[in-house]
Amino acid sequence: MDIKYDRLYILVMKKIAAAKFKEECLSLLDRLGPEGIIVTKHGKPVAKVLPFQQASADLVGVLRERITIKGDITSTGERWNAGD
Repeated sequence: MDIKYDRLYILVMKKIAAAKFKEECLSLLDRLGPEGIIVTKHGKPVAKVLPFQQASADLVGVLRERITIKGDITSTGERWNAGD
């Protein structure tokens, strides 16, 4: 898969040739990011594959048991006194 970067090395868009997309379609769909993929033929864009939008309610709890919180997430870790 060809990944293009601009001068600041920010991800612009993933591009893939149609033949390669055909070979790896199911795998690509499993890993499809929010920016999607542009499918090209002879170097010219012919399609853009985007993930189906999910309702926000569907996302609640999706990371349960997949992440670990260490420490107090409501603190900066620095002691301070607001009265000073």
